[in-house]
Amino acid sequence: MEIDWGWIGEHTSDLAENAVLHLRLALLPVLFGLLISLPLGVLCRRFGWLYPPTLTLANVLYAIPSLALFMVFIQYTGLTPSTVIIPLTLYSLSVLIPNVVDGLGSVSEPVRQAATAMGFGSFRRLVRVELPIAVPVVIAGTRVAAVSSISLVAVGQLIGQGGLGYDIVRGYQLQFPTQILAASVLIVVLALVTDAILVALQRFLTPWARARGAS
Repeated sequence: MEIDWGWIGEHTSDLAENAVLHLRLALLPVLFGLLISLPLGVLCRRFGWLYPPTLTLANVLYAIPSLALFMVFIQYTGLTPSTVIIPLTLYSLSVLIPNVVDGLGSVSEPVRQAATAMGFGSFRRLVRVELPIAVPVVIAGTRVAAVSSISLVAVGQLIGQGGLGYDIVRGYQLQFPTQILAASVLIVVLALVTDAILVALQRFLTPWARARGAS
């Protein structure tokens, strides 16, 4: 396959614009998913009976094909970014909720008891002790959700909201492999950069882990 480097040079700005749109469509669902999963995960941890039905519902939503879910929401939100963002937010829950619950579960009981003995109430203990310890597990799930979301956004081009998916579909229609390859490579690059940023964020939020590694 011959690559038309001249075309890439001439369309760099278009590819960059679609890449920014792609990233926005992919990362907003992860952010919204975290905002939903953190309180829901805390509730599932506090009330064990709530976790099985919550996880089952999240997994059922994840099992629905993305295009089918887009078509369901298109009746209510039309051909707008929301038609892509809402389904991808729902998909992220199947990864984020278990990781929040597992992250909170990784906090040992002696640590909780020590925090209580120091006068920490339930909320303060959650914010100052439990959530910081859960950060590595939560971010591990966030990395999976982010990479998956970046991949799935391209499907949204079938309803006119796909970011770099536009270049993939357009390249297929024109039988122009260069456009398909350029968009595909950019999607992979976006996934790798996002993953690296999340790893750096984890290191920033867990300075004690860095200190332990250095020692």
